[in-house]
Amino acid sequence: MFIGKSIDLSRRAFIRRSSQLAVMGAASSYALGLASIGEAAAFSTSGDYKALVCLFLYGGNDHSNTLIPFDATNYARYSAIRGGDGEGGGGIALPRASLAQTVLNPRDDQVLTDDQALALAPTMPRLKQRFDEGRLAPLLNVGPLIAPTTLSQFENETVPLPPKLFSHNDQQSVWQSSQTEGAPTGWGGRISDLALSSNTNSMFTAINAFGNSVFLSGQDAVPYQVAPHGATLFQPISGNPGFLPQSSVQALETILRSGAGHFFKADYVHVNARSIEYGNFVNNALNNSNLNTEFPEGNFLAAQLQVVARLIAARNRLGVTRQVFMVGMGGYDTHDGLIGQHEGLLEQVDEALDAFYRSTVEIGISDKVTTFTASDFGRTLASNGDGSDHGWGSHHFILGGDVDGGRFYGRAPHISVDTDDQVGQGRLLPDISVDQYSATLARWFGVSSSEMTSVAPNIGRFASSDLGFMKEGAI
Repeated sequence: MFIGKSIDLSRRAFIRRSSQLAVMGAASSYALGLASIGEAAAFSTSGDYKALVCLFLYGGNDHSNTLIPFDATNYARYSAIRGGDGEGGGGIALPRASLAQTVLNPRDDQVLTDDQALALAPTMPRLKQRFDEGRLAPLLNVGPLIAPTTLSQFENETVPLPPKLFSHNDQQSVWQSSQTEGAPTGWGGRISDLALSSNTNSMFTAINAFGNSVFLSGQDAVPYQVAPHGATLFQPISGNPGFLPQSSVQALETILRSGAGHFFKADYVHVNARSIEYGNFVNNALNNSNLNTEFPEGNFLAAQLQVVARLIAARNRLGVTRQVFMVGMGGYDTHDGLIGQHEGLLEQVDEALDAFYRSTVEIGISDKVTTFTASDFGRTLASNGDGSDHGWGSHHFILGGDVDGGRFYGRAPHISVDTDDQVGQGRLLPDISVDQYSATLARWFGVSSSEMTSVAPNIGRFASSDLGFMKEGAI
């Protein structure tokens, strides 16, 4: 049974929250979205700017073909389990020779389990460079846990387990919120709740450039939706294309702005008025924050990260010192066609993240922006013939100037389908919890120890709330 915090959606809380709503983005039939200005709990900040950027890989990223064993012994195990015929690959194993240029050599002669040497996918040479520079840190075998869990405890159900393991929707929600599908808040939103009071315009604290998700929803913070081109406006008002007479446009605007006696209607009018007002404000700020950094064309993830970079460049105009962003991409449910398809997806990630990092260098705040990956779950090490099936733990990446990179964090799992660090077919039993991952990022962002359980509700059950992948003194 899942243990988590419930949110009191009382009438009083609803009234307070609805009075804080503003409309941005494209979330209804009027092409309107919601953003909030709200009260916030205590939050530690010295007034400098910091941003967290979550990249969610929808479908469950195949971590085994993202970080691949390169040493001869462990590569042979990997190839055999994935249906290969040796160093030439085959099945769903990548050829060993293709990995030679992306082998990660950790600093300080770090030794991994079974003396593994790990390589990034061959289509990720830019992130290999960031690792070598100390800007990228791989986090090994992380996933949702309610408490530290051994294989015996998992098999005998003697500790509470995350609900509905291996289910896409539920595990996306558990990753993003610590609760199953239908959860009202995510940990990005709960961090944003604490940061609202740090910003002059708190409605721009949480910004989603991908689409609806629970990750950025807080008790007070509501994500502001943007598209790659910027804020999505209500077109008949913001830019009448000509099919409506001007008199109709004016009448519609009057209706949307008209007050009413009932408090729900009054809040709706307040929402509409803020949509009309602030969409142009955001786009004007973006128009004054063009960057020289080139982003790859035809890459939807890169387009999302480009608008995030421009919003960060416009941070002073927007009146913010703390922001949490979300971007995403789909296509990772690789039950079949893994070879070829997956490398192409990772190439887009490699190009987009590298361009985004370079844009933060251009802006001069690469040490103030931390980007991290997440996904539904990892996948089986074992092949199902042409792909892999739903798993649990996975490997992820943290990128930024304040990242203590160039080494691995966490314990590398055995390359195996029958060791005690997996639960069948090579499904990893997480060694690190999402709560520890989120708490480490939240601490860097400015969340105090006394507030940490509001972000990561299960963190008290784990030995450490700081995994160490952010530089000391960077808090």
